[in-house]
Amino acid sequence: MTANAIRFLRRGSIVEYRDPNPMRTVLDYLRLEEKSKGTKEGCNEGDCGACTVALGSLHGDRIVYEPVNACILLMGHLHGKELVTVDDLADHGQLHPVQQAMVDHHASQCGFCTPGFVMSLFALYHAGKRPSRQEIVDQIAGNLCRCTGYRPIIDAAVASCTGSALDRWAKSADQSARLLAAIADADVMISNGAGFTAIPSHAETLTKLAADNPDATIVAGATDVGLWITKQFRHLPKIIHLGHVKELHRIEDRGDHLAIGAGATYAEAYVQLAQIDPDIGEALRRLGSTQVRASGTIGGNIANGSPIGDTPPMLIALGATLTLRHGDKERTLLLEDFFVSYGKQDRTAGELVWRIDVPKLKSGEHFRAFKLSKRFDQDISAVMAGFKFTVDGARITSARLAFGGMAATPKRASATEAAIRGARLADEASWNDTIAALTQDFQPISDMRATAGYRLEAAQGLLRRALLELSQGRTSATRLLEAAQV
Repeated sequence: MTANAIRFLRRGSIVEYRDPNPMRTVLDYLRLEEKSKGTKEGCNEGDCGACTVALGSLHGDRIVYEPVNACILLMGHLHGKELVTVDDLADHGQLHPVQQAMVDHHASQCGFCTPGFVMSLFALYHAGKRPSRQEIVDQIAGNLCRCTGYRPIIDAAVASCTGSALDRWAKSADQSARLLAAIADADVMISNGAGFTAIPSHAETLTKLAADNPDATIVAGATDVGLWITKQFRHLPKIIHLGHVKELHRIEDRGDHLAIGAGATYAEAYVQLAQIDPDIGEALRRLGSTQVRASGTIGGNIANGSPIGDTPPMLIALGATLTLRHGDKERTLLLEDFFVSYGKQDRTAGELVWRIDVPKLKSGEHFRAFKLSKRFDQDISAVMAGFKFTVDGARITSARLAFGGMAATPKRASATEAAIRGARLADEASWNDTIAALTQDFQPISDMRATAGYRLEAAQGLLRRALLELSQGRTSATRLLEAAQV
């Protein structure tokens, strides 16, 4: 069955939205159409968090609330979800527990950022557990405040987010879950003649749409595409949303590897990827913000082909393979071979990134990941590195070394990999030629994030540090975790 309306839950009732404009953002809908102006526009690119709203999604028979950036979220993302904004929280003049805690702890001054903070903490209030201080800090890392300071906001979170939700969303959870379950499965097509918004719920519908409309824009979390609309002012008349195809969110443990659907968000894939190695979990914790990780996808970070994407270097180092699908035909290639040149990937028109297979570490294999950026939280990498070493006794028998930010694409350091074979872990002096080989693999550029010289010297330093850690038998704590605790 195909529906001609985006249907979502709002204030206890199902809203049917039939506007044919596929580029309409949730923020514009709230402020311009619904006239709910508590949600603010700040940066309009998903960085500041002033526009944060909560989206409730059905997980089994319960609703899970996540904070998202309304400024780059498209109306198609609301289908089958519950939308909660700061305008909804007060109940007959009584503030929500999160709002009251913000007042009690003097956690607002100018107030422009406050609605976003409140909605991030609303999601944390419904998380079902009392968060640690670090979990609170992670939750609000995507919300920026320039006058109050963060301590009173953290104090408000400690006071209100106790693990026991007692608001009206908790009380009406069963009814809301039933309403969401009733609208989840239909394919949606809203056409205006020249273009359309399509939200397929079935894999076959999606692949046919993509094959028949190779000029359509494929949207997963819109953490990239949203900026095409709000900052580059591109005209995107045909948009196909991936979010409702369950197969693309599937994450399977197949023994020696993980099979991750390309539509799985960073938040959905976090636990399984972090179990491969703690460094992956720490790198993902620094990828964007809670809002970005709730929307952005593993497949999207690959499909856009960015040379500074955080996940590709780690996945390439692990030896990941990529499955692409066009219609009912699939093909598989090594992830590193997908990136052809800047802005160009090995993907034909209408072909979709479908699945990523990520090998687990075997006996004798050791993994390291490093992210260098100007800020610890929510920043673009200047250099991203993923290393996998195979060690036999005291020698490195092979290595897979991949970098982002060092070339026009995420790229392996082939000459350095060859130079490192046979290196003795106990002989630091023998590493020098290996580390120097990075100059054969990369001639980085200078840009606003780093100079070419810094990038090359930093990459060499990261490789040396990884070798030092490996030689010292250090496998528990990661340097990223230590940096977060300083």
